[in-house]
Amino acid sequence: MRRLLLILLVVVAAAILIWWLVRTSTLLPHKPLELAAVEFNALPGWRRNDPRPALSAFRRSCDALALKDPTGSMGGAGYAGTVSDWLPACRAAPRTPSGAAAARAFFEAWFTPLAVNRQTEDGLFTGYYEPELKVSATRHGAYQTPIYGVPDDLITIDLGLFRTTLQGQHLGGILQGHILVPYPARADIDAKGLPSAKVIAWGNDPVAVFFLHIQGSGRARVDDGRLVRIAYAAQNGRPYTAVGRVLVKEGAMAKGDLSMQGIRAWMLAHPKEARRVMERDESFVFFSEEPLGDPALGAKGSQGVALTPGASLAVDTGLHPLSAPIWLSLDEHSTAVPRDRLVVAQDTGGAIKSAVRGDVFFGFGDKAEWNAGHMKATGAMFVFLPKPLAAHLPESFAP
Repeated sequence: MRRLLLILLVVVAAAILIWWLVRTSTLLPHKPLELAAVEFNALPGWRRNDPRPALSAFRRSCDALALKDPTGSMGGAGYAGTVSDWLPACRAAPRTPSGAAAARAFFEAWFTPLAVNRQTEDGLFTGYYEPELKVSATRHGAYQTPIYGVPDDLITIDLGLFRTTLQGQHLGGILQGHILVPYPARADIDAKGLPSAKVIAWGNDPVAVFFLHIQGSGRARVDDGRLVRIAYAAQNGRPYTAVGRVLVKEGAMAKGDLSMQGIRAWMLAHPKEARRVMERDESFVFFSEEPLGDPALGAKGSQGVALTPGASLAVDTGLHPLSAPIWLSLDEHSTAVPRDRLVVAQDTGGAIKSAVRGDVFFGFGDKAEWNAGHMKATGAMFVFLPKPLAAHLPESFAP
C-alpha cells in the first residue's frame, strides 16, 4: 500500500510538472487552422457519392457521444463546440435511410461544409487496413515474435487533460525512482524483452508483427483454430518514424516504388537488415486480445467505436474532433475508388500530424490491403459542422 501511494504521488507530481511545461511553452505547435464555409454543390462529386456507409459510421460516433458529458468539449482546436452541440444532429440521423439521396439530404439539412486550409496547405491522404497474422498462445517452432499486452510499468499521460489545445497528444514513460523518464524504444524492447508485460500471442513472422504495429490492430489466426482480434491498447510514447522514408534515404528503395507491399517485400528479401530498419521506428504498440465481433467492421478506433471500411478516417485529433463527417476530394492520380467520398473522423495515428492529413480505413482482406498499401494521394478536405456552430465560427479560424 505504501509503495502504491508513493507511485501515485510521483505520477501526480510528474503530471503537474508536465502541466506547467505545457502551460509555459508551445509544445508541439500546429500550423494555423483556417476554415471557410462552402455550399454542398461546391464539393466535388457530392451528388455522385453514396454517403450511407458514412451515415452508419456517424451513428456509431453518436452512440459514443451519448455517453459523454453534454457540456464537455469536442476537442480538437476548439472550433467544434461541446458535445451538446452535436446531439440534435445525432438524434435526427436516420437509422435506415431509404437510399443514397435520403442520406445525402440528412447531411445537407444538419451540416455546413467548411474547407480546411484550402489556400495554404496541400492535403496528404494515405490508407490503413486490418491485417491477418498467424499466431500461437505458446512460444514454439516458428512462433518466436512476441505480441505484448500493456506493461504494468507504463505510465501514459493525456496532455489534453491539462490543456485543450493539446487534445490527442500523449506522453509515455516509466518511473526510475521518483523520476518519470521515456519508456524503452523498439530496439531496447527487441533486445531485452519486457518482463513487465504479458505476451498475449507469439507471431510466426516478425515483419507481419511489425506491420501490425503500423496498422494498429489486426485479426489473428491462432494455431488452435480460433480467429480473434488483436486490438490497439497503448503505445510507448516514442515518436513514429516511417520506415519507407528510411529505405529511400538509404538508397534501398526508389521513392516511386514505395508502397506497403514494396516495403514488406524488401524486408522479406533482406532479413538480416530488416530488424535494423524496423528499429529506426522507436514507436512500439501494445495490444489486447478481443473477440472478433462483427466481421464486416474493423477494430475499435480512438473513439472507441468499430471502424467502418471506406468510411472511417484517422485525423490529427489535436486539430479535428472525433465524430466529425469529413468530405475528401482526392487528386485524379489517386488509386482510391471513389476518389471523392464522405468519411467520419473516428481514429488517429502517429503519422497523422497536420490539418489536411488523413488515413482512410479500408477494412480487411486482400482488396483492403492493396488499397491501403498503394494509397498516397493529395487532395482537399472539408469538415462538416452542425449548422448553428458553423454560423458562429470564431473569427480566429477565418481565412
